[in-house]
Amino acid sequence: MCPPCEDFTRTVGMLADLALYAHTDDADEDFIGIVGPCLAASLPDPPPGFFPPGYDPNDGPAYPGGDS
Repeated sequence: MCPPCEDFTRTVGMLADLALYAHTDDADEDFIGIVGPCLAASLPDPPPGFFPPGYDPNDGPAYPGGDS
């Protein structure tokens, strides 16, 4: 696996683990609130081929309460 692919996969895995941890009975909310945004901010660009050709993440329906 290419290094950028490994970084992306590892970071997504850590975010998934954090999401599972957040749903446990004794989850530390402060830890989740600090680590979650840090992991999301460190998420590298997706590896080539992850999205279909021509995919535009900004093209899609308007979100409720957002600009139309």
